[in-house]
Amino acid sequence: MKMKKLTALLMAGAMLCTMSACAKKEDDLLATIKDRGEIIVAMEGTWAPWTYHDENDQLVGYDTEVATLIAEKLGVKATFVEGEWDGLLAGLDAGRYDIMVNGVDITEDRLEKYDFSTPYAYNKTAVIVKSDNTEITSMEDLDGKQTANTISSTYAEVAESYGATVTGVDDLNQTIELLLSGRIDATLNAEVTYYDYMKAHPDAEIKIATLDKDATQVAIPMRKGEESANLLKAINEALAELEAEGKLTELSEKYFGTDISKAE
Repeated sequence: MKMKKLTALLMAGAMLCTMSACAKKEDDLLATIKDRGEIIVAMEGTWAPWTYHDENDQLVGYDTEVATLIAEKLGVKATFVEGEWDGLLAGLDAGRYDIMVNGVDITEDRLEKYDFSTPYAYNKTAVIVKSDNTEITSMEDLDGKQTANTISSTYAEVAESYGATVTGVDDLNQTIELLLSGRIDATLNAEVTYYDYMKAHPDAEIKIATLDKDATQVAIPMRKGEESANLLKAINEALAELEAEGKLTELSEKYFGTDISKAE
């Protein structure tokens, strides 16, 4: 009887240890990712040159390659899930994605909700208007104007902060269509995104009216808390290695024609 009781106690102890280990692993997102063998990355897939589909319908772009290299540093593969901007952060909140790599600017509001990696790119915001527009020459001229952007984007927030009324859209192409048709006065986006669009559409009758003087910091958000602590540390280490190896500069020049991986 004593032997049976001892065996039962040992089995119960082993079960508790296993349950404890599982609980510990569930509380560590990096460990979960390594066990899974993949990191689930959210991105739009429609925002060139950050993340988009090439002529062969392959998902490419600066963010796509940065995320792939980070995954390699973590010893896992990157699995990309595409969606509209407004749903990506919600999916991150719900645990459907591990991280979001999609030119996400660090803002005070987002810092309250998410943990961010160190910046891996720096963005200047451009106010884009039709070529014949002479009314908008400064950020202050946005006051009372109609603009269009994805509603939860930094660009929508900036436009609203200068007094513009923002119409919600799904992607850049839809935004440019609204602009060219005269249904909006302007749109805000990354300066490099404008130049990439013009490279593909050299006859587009649009121009940059003005640039915001301050560059935004682009980084990788993840769920805030102890669960993400080890993942945040690992991603920061990966980004530091990629910078030291010159990979971020190389990819930046490949997709943007200039190095946006460093602050001016």
